[in-house]
Amino acid sequence: MKYSIKAGATDKINSDCIAVVVWNKGSLSEEAQLADKVSNKGISKIIRSGDFTGLLGQTQLVYNPVGLKSKRLLLVGGGESKKFDASSAAKMLTAGLGAVFASNAVSVHFAIASLMLKDETAPWICKQLAQEAETASYRYNQTKSKKSKAVSANLISVSPISGARRKSLEQALKSGSAIGSGINRARHLGNLPGNVCTPSYLADEAAVIGKKYSSMKVKILGEKQMNRLKMGSLLSVSAGSAEEAKLIVMEYKGAKTDSKPHVLIGKGVTFDTGGISLKGGGAMDEMKFDMCGAASVIGAMATVAQLKLPINIVGLVGAVENMPSSTATKPGDIVTSMAGKTIEVLNTDAEGRLVLCDVLTYAERYNPRSVIDVATLTGAAVATFGSHVSALLSNDDKLTEALIESGKNSLDRVWPLPLWEEYQGLLNSNFADIANIGGPRAGTITAACFLSRFAEKFKWAHLDIAGSAWHSGTRKGATGRPVALLVDYLSKQKA
Repeated sequence: MKYSIKAGATDKINSDCIAVVVWNKGSLSEEAQLADKVSNKGISKIIRSGDFTGLLGQTQLVYNPVGLKSKRLLLVGGGESKKFDASSAAKMLTAGLGAVFASNAVSVHFAIASLMLKDETAPWICKQLAQEAETASYRYNQTKSKKSKAVSANLISVSPISGARRKSLEQALKSGSAIGSGINRARHLGNLPGNVCTPSYLADEAAVIGKKYSSMKVKILGEKQMNRLKMGSLLSVSAGSAEEAKLIVMEYKGAKTDSKPHVLIGKGVTFDTGGISLKGGGAMDEMKFDMCGAASVIGAMATVAQLKLPINIVGLVGAVENMPSSTATKPGDIVTSMAGKTIEVLNTDAEGRLVLCDVLTYAERYNPRSVIDVATLTGAAVATFGSHVSALLSNDDKLTEALIESGKNSLDRVWPLPLWEEYQGLLNSNFADIANIGGPRAGTITAACFLSRFAEKFKWAHLDIAGSAWHSGTRKGATGRPVALLVDYLSKQKA
């Protein structure tokens, strides 16, 4: 899609569709007031009919509106104006775009210059508009014989807000478009079935990104190389699978070579049966989403390369398939991690941490400024936060604060859980240095405690996205979270 800033009165904008905001109980925004005036009170008549009230997310499309150059007029409900905030704005934009994309309009103009956002800026609105447009246009088609129709709209413009610099708004649109594309990339990888999106497929996807951007160097380590690195913990997860495990390394250079990078780590279990500790059959198909952490890292890395962020960033993905077989790791087996620590595998379905711990150790070679791992790690995170918030655990307070703030700004929220020493004892083993599970309680915390043993040499945060990475039911599909959060965080870092 192409995005632009287009100034002019509502009645002078020549577009296939122009969108204006109506507040709850029929109160009109400035742009809607003008449209109402030139249309002989056309909007007011619709409101008096009771068909449209301005509830947040409500939409109504009017064809051939009187007094406007636009072929269509879209009324979008903004809810209560006094309560209008960033979250409301996102919902309003999503609803408006959905209505437009359901039509055959090619060019769309959002006349929203008068909107007042609490604690937010004009560039934020533009960024969010482009981001929402990209994600709303996503259609999954790869494994369908009958393809879903692509949206007609490909030209989106927005009114400039008084006093805002045009360049800043244009840059915001570019940023939002790049983030939306990164989210869609992550969603698509997550949505692919396990027989398509294998560890090798993820590696190939990363390689494509590396070829596209000169600032990105990609290398793929196979099992022989990982064996030489003594990554026994990661390899124990793939031991039962015919699919070869891959360590995907994506090195983005946006600053001087000697500038320490930030590192993103993604859990890439392309299908998780649970291994010998086999999962129940219900909803096991959704275990193709167990690589959504990896997908989000790949999506974020593509985005930062597109945005040309002036820092160095490394993306690491541990890609494996967890299958039961005669060669699979068994409960009670003891494996040795890259860090030299022995691990008693009490449950082979707690496999993500076995992958991540070796990748965390691999990250040490970069002497990183910060490390963030992203993983669909525990059902306990779903029980605690549902689908709205991702769990955050960290060994650094400033990193925690930064991620919470980026979560608020990107509307991709996280919330911290304690990483206290008292929980570490739950991982004690009679036969190894550490057990891979800590019992039935505090599952998200003990999983992070396990990872913290391998993250002692750098500032580290763990994002458990088990609840936020995908939707179930009729909305089944990957969400692309937390690409927006990661990009927001990285965009605020300095070389």
